[in-house]
Amino acid sequence: MTETMRAVLLTDHGDLDKLVYREDVPVPVPGPGEVLIRVGACGLNNTDVNTRTAWYSKGVSDATTGGGFDGAEDDDASWGGAAITFPRIQGADVAGRVEAVSDGADPGLIGKRVLIDTWLRDWDDPMNLDKTGYFGSECDGGYAEFTKADHRNVHVVESDLSDAELATFATSSITAENMLNRANVGAGDVVLIPGASGGVGSALIQLANRRGARTVAMCGADKADQVRAIGPEAVLPRAPEDLKGALRNAIGRDTVTVVADVVGGALWPSLIDAIARGGRYTCAGAIAGPIVEFDLRTFYLRDLTFTGTTIAPPGVFADLAGYIERGEIRPLLAETFPLERLVEAQEAFIAKRHVGNIVVVP
Repeated sequence: MTETMRAVLLTDHGDLDKLVYREDVPVPVPGPGEVLIRVGACGLNNTDVNTRTAWYSKGVSDATTGGGFDGAEDDDASWGGAAITFPRIQGADVAGRVEAVSDGADPGLIGKRVLIDTWLRDWDDPMNLDKTGYFGSECDGGYAEFTKADHRNVHVVESDLSDAELATFATSSITAENMLNRANVGAGDVVLIPGASGGVGSALIQLANRRGARTVAMCGADKADQVRAIGPEAVLPRAPEDLKGALRNAIGRDTVTVVADVVGGALWPSLIDAIARGGRYTCAGAIAGPIVEFDLRTFYLRDLTFTGTTIAPPGVFADLAGYIERGEIRPLLAETFPLERLVEAQEAFIAKRHVGNIVVVP
């Protein structure tokens, strides 16, 4: 075992130049109850970009752009509204093999292929959201040759999928599954999914279909054929001039029971207006912009339920691992990059010309 490794360090909030590739980073040493994992692949997600750019800061009102923001403040620049420490190795979506275990962790894990539950918990108080962190944010993550994790965050996965394919699931699918849980989606629901070509959007299609719901995807025309192959009942334009009319033409009705949204932005009022009386809106992102026009009359006169969705409770990731092992959901691997080209990978991710997930492979 070498004492140093290759890794990409986030050195501060700002533009892509804050990501620095190094070949002399110390290999992490697992503490009590932790395991050391050789990273096979690590998927990209919006949290990486938003944390780097400090987009989470209340001083920022723009859409996610991938650049630094002048109005951001360091003290509320993470997903949890607090400061993070630098340098930081980002990357939450790790697939790899356990290399070593420390005291308190099962030696039987050594050599097993694993995924990491991205949510860090106080295991004496696991339901306390205020004590929850995120892998690659409140601790170092997977943009490296090795990483470490609490053994309770490690899930063995028996699968023929490659490491890169396995690395497409964690953040996207646990976010999507948690959104659907929060909105109580089941058979008979009609779920509208803006941003359906992205990691979370494409996972929402698969996971909602798995529950027996009808899914309606929204995406750019250049991605429609690829999104249609994922299996939604209908595919609509990314920003139709008349959303209710487009729904009526596609599925024979002009409302849906659920909107599962990670986009926000200028289209948001139309999304809310398309929810049927007694319907639900669940949100886990605001890629097109966090500040929206909200008519309270639509909200209360139609008896709508809104849920914000970030932290998945214990057990959701184990459900996800089961779906993967049983082949109930499939990977959507758009492209892979070597670790030393993480900046290029993030540029491709920000450009959003892909369908599915982008992954780096050490």
